[in-house]
Amino acid sequence: MTSGTDVATQPGPEPTGDDEITGLTAAEVAERVADGRTNAYQADSSRSIGSIIRANVFTIFNAIVGSCFAVLLLLGRWQDAIFGLSALANTIIGAWQEFRAKAALDRLALLNAPTARVLRNGVEAEIHPTNVVIDDILVLRAGDQIAADAEVIHPRGLQVDESMLTGESDAVDKRPGDEALSGSIVVAGEGMARVIRVGADSYANRFAAEAKRFSLVSSELRSSINLVLRVVGWAIGPMALLVLNAQMMVFGGWVAAWESGDWVQAAVNTIAAVTAMIPLGLVLMTSIAFAVGAAKLASRQVLVNELPAVEGLARVDVVCLDKTGTLTAGEIEFDAVHPVGGAAAPGWDEALAWYGADPAANATARCLRDPYPLEAPVAAGSVIPFSSARKWSAVSFTDGPSGAWVLGAPEMVFPEETGAGTDLGSLVAELAATGRRTLVLGHSPHPISDEQAEAERIPDDLVPIVVLTFREQVRPDAAQTLAYFREQGVGIRVISGDNPGTVAAIAREVGVDAPEGFDARQLPDDDEALADVLETYRVFGRVTPEQKKRMVTALQSRGHTVAMTGDGVNDALAIKTADIGIAMNSGAAATKAVARLVLLDGQFSHLPDVVAEGRQVIANIERVSMLFLTKTSYIFVLSIVFGILVLQFPFLPRQLSITDGLTIGIPAFFLALMPNRQRYIPGFLRRSLSFAIPAGVVVGAGLTLYTLGAQSLGVDEQQMRTGATILLAIVGIWILTVLSRPIDRYKGLVVGAMFIGLVLIFSVPLATEFFQLTDPGEDAAYLLTAVIVATIGGIEIVRFIHRRFVARDMAARAVGAKPVSAGRQRRRGRSGSSAEATTPRE
Repeated sequence: MTSGTDVATQPGPEPTGDDEITGLTAAEVAERVADGRTNAYQADSSRSIGSIIRANVFTIFNAIVGSCFAVLLLLGRWQDAIFGLSALANTIIGAWQEFRAKAALDRLALLNAPTARVLRNGVEAEIHPTNVVIDDILVLRAGDQIAADAEVIHPRGLQVDESMLTGESDAVDKRPGDEALSGSIVVAGEGMARVIRVGADSYANRFAAEAKRFSLVSSELRSSINLVLRVVGWAIGPMALLVLNAQMMVFGGWVAAWESGDWVQAAVNTIAAVTAMIPLGLVLMTSIAFAVGAAKLASRQVLVNELPAVEGLARVDVVCLDKTGTLTAGEIEFDAVHPVGGAAAPGWDEALAWYGADPAANATARCLRDPYPLEAPVAAGSVIPFSSARKWSAVSFTDGPSGAWVLGAPEMVFPEETGAGTDLGSLVAELAATGRRTLVLGHSPHPISDEQAEAERIPDDLVPIVVLTFREQVRPDAAQTLAYFREQGVGIRVISGDNPGTVAAIAREVGVDAPEGFDARQLPDDDEALADVLETYRVFGRVTPEQKKRMVTALQSRGHTVAMTGDGVNDALAIKTADIGIAMNSGAAATKAVARLVLLDGQFSHLPDVVAEGRQVIANIERVSMLFLTKTSYIFVLSIVFGILVLQFPFLPRQLSITDGLTIGIPAFFLALMPNRQRYIPGFLRRSLSFAIPAGVVVGAGLTLYTLGAQSLGVDEQQMRTGATILLAIVGIWILTVLSRPIDRYKGLVVGAMFIGLVLIFSVPLATEFFQLTDPGEDAAYLLTAVIVATIGGIEIVRFIHRRFVARDMAARAVGAKPVSAGRQRRRGRSGSSAEATTPRE
């Protein structure tokens, strides 16, 4: 069989019927192009540039910070507006990472673009798929990817692999009038087909359209931070008015402050309170942690299409795996030959060599080329080509082994000899139970007659000679990776379009406890009943693309966080619906576009690396979030107390930048990137706030006590602000130390460096002048020391109580994170381990 080349003109396939097939003329092609009936279709491989910019620029966080930043610039107080850099950095980092992922996906889509071979004016030509038009005649040969939906008009042993679309790995015979769908692959034979649907109307593009609708990955970190921002956003208005009124009253009232110009300082004080309420650096630190994690994964050939996906897989408790392309390499390989009965007929190995070398051989027969190479050309006499409908082929030779040779499925070639109790039946059953595919080679002493060839009938007096076994190439990293997930308490569901028994055997080969596979054709229509089946069984065969999506949704309805892996277009909807979608780089472009993670080198073993990065992000961000949320809490306390007591706010925005940077922002950056393999446990925001709120109250009380004491001592405004800044800086360093325990060398260096930085800021004249720092005075120093000691003592008490609260909370979640009914436990006992009932441990 001749393969396609880059030569523009070749003789076309034989015509069918009495009329010669010549294809469209140039005028007919031009007419269809003018009418727009072409295969041109702009398939976005990822999010648009506009959507990325909107998602990263137009946020609540940026709106609040940007407004405060603009007001300070209008007031000429640029020194107090440096907090705006945080919003800018957060936007740039988030957008850059998504632009980078988009560019990588676009390059992948371009590299995977196929070509199309068409017949026009009786001449064969290779063109770009977008140039195919309605009614074009596609010339199909083995290895071709079909560019548009077409109707087969002239097949010659044509077989098409539609697994990327349907999940069914067996090749499909195509006869005149059958449809050949876009995206499918010709695996054997050749033929011609007339294009009937193009562009957006083609099957593959219509199937992918729903999958390409963008949706954000589920992220507890992002949703928790957004919740904080929403609460802060609603509270900022009333709090700002309360603080502004207090500041205006401090300067003699609204009228006096306006006339004297002191309203500017009142506005600056109010902005200091407002911006300090927002956990500015927490959003930035989260974006940085995601971006660094994504960069580290990229070095391991894992493309992160959306930043929070780094976190997502760490929370997954059920992984749904598509067999073909995920557990297996999507290819079949020869396994062994097993003689049947007595002495084999001479020449059987030569017959196998001919089958392997046949230009029209399908994928299974081609596996025979290496173990049975064709030593010399063998001339075939009569040939009955393979058909997936009858599942056998036959040949007799003119100058080779005598008689007729039939190769095919045992139950189709010898239907009466494959039952229980027969030698052939017992052998085939034993081999099939191991998950291997079986073929039988039969021999007849009589060559194929013309009548038998015409009727496609098996020759007479056929006897089985050998049984051949084949196995799918299981990915070498699959078993180790699945073992890792089992150890981590993650449930496994193997979902495939293949035969349930075959899928179950391969699943057992990679370590999945699956006594049997469930036939998806028997899945219930009721969603609740479907969820029960999914809790019971772990392996499913004959699953349609729509069923894959339903299965993911059903697992999510039971509280599971689901990851879905796959490579075909048939997996796209399920990958998009899952909490975390993972695609292989060898898969369809549409599937990679909707996936959160793309394994660029197709190595399943990278998933533990992704889990480790996600755990590092979650555990470290939880630690640093306590720093940021503590600041938000004490600013709320100060705003309320100072507003009610009509006290001047004790900080300038630039002075808060000192404590934000050296006690929270900079150390948080290093802490967020530390190695951390702690298991994920739900409740990130609850645990963070259980420390931040009481700690914020303690710090707020200390600052209020110091301010009232300083006023009673007659300390001036600049000295009072300096003392408050010193108090907040020292207490902030202590909170950093408390949350970093146990202190190792790395953490000790971070804390020590921050303390040295504070000393330098309060000592270097240029810094003290910029931040308006001065000596707080002797009397204020004694007051300051007493308040600092008392506040630190309060922080220690809060941390003591918090650690015990968290321990009880985690223990309770470990026991009742996923309550399982007794009935469901009994069903799990029948079907294997209940890995998903195991909760994460610290």
